[in-house]
Amino acid sequence: MRLGLIAGSGKFPFLILDAARAAGYDVTVIAIEEEAFPDLAEAAARLPAATLHWVSLGQLGKCIKLLKEASVTEVVMAGQVRHTKLFADIIPDLTLLGVLARLKARNTDALIAGVADVLGEHGIELLDSTTFLAPLLAREGVLTRRAPTDEQRADLELGARMADRVAGLDIGQTIAVKAGAVVAVEAMEGTDAVIVRAGRLAGRGVRIVKVAKPHQDMRFDVPVVGVSTIEAMKAVEADALSIDAGKTLLLDGDAIVREADEAGIVIVGRAPRQS
Repeated sequence: MRLGLIAGSGKFPFLILDAARAAGYDVTVIAIEEEAFPDLAEAAARLPAATLHWVSLGQLGKCIKLLKEASVTEVVMAGQVRHTKLFADIIPDLTLLGVLARLKARNTDALIAGVADVLGEHGIELLDSTTFLAPLLAREGVLTRRAPTDEQRADLELGARMADRVAGLDIGQTIAVKAGAVVAVEAMEGTDAVIVRAGRLAGRGVRIVKVAKPHQDMRFDVPVVGVSTIEAMKAVEADALSIDAGKTLLLDGDAIVREADEAGIVIVGRAPRQS
């Protein structure tokens, strides 16, 4: 069995690499030069049937060529590619230029969906990015020892309503709330940066809500949280986090909950929304 892995930054690609190999796949890694961590090459080298190629953002044609040469028909995208880079720093090859010419909307989802379509045209299916990591998806309910107070719960519920609207507009997926007021809204800067900004604006007691998009495409841009998220919250004395159950990856597994418990931070897995 063969699998392609298109790797951005963070721990996510490492988890996919290990899980896919444990499931018996030969893995061809396409590491994005501007984003993937250098030690991903070392991780791939330690596995007997994994190969890694460095490809710059915008080189979609090269990516497809490498996957086809490896006889890959299924691929997973994992890891962050900063939204600002997708439209500011990208130098597209002819294949990607064709994708850009067909875009009806100039946003990240439209771009990656267009890339997925072109992969499909070449016989390469883009799988859900959680395919090998189902045990790391957040469960429903209170995940930490402490449950939210009434005040925390009210802020998390408000934040979830606001975040659903913002995510539905493909603006961002994270909202910071305190005492019934929206403090900060994510755009392109990422969750941890929003947390820092919210703490600077409103001080201790900020609550963070991270949601999936209303019609989240699980093939890409799946919400993720890690120990770094809790560390960012701890640094600004934020005290509660809501994430979408079944849609959010806990990249560090139980370590996230342990870190939150030690910091006195509440984590809640929000029940799936009714469609």
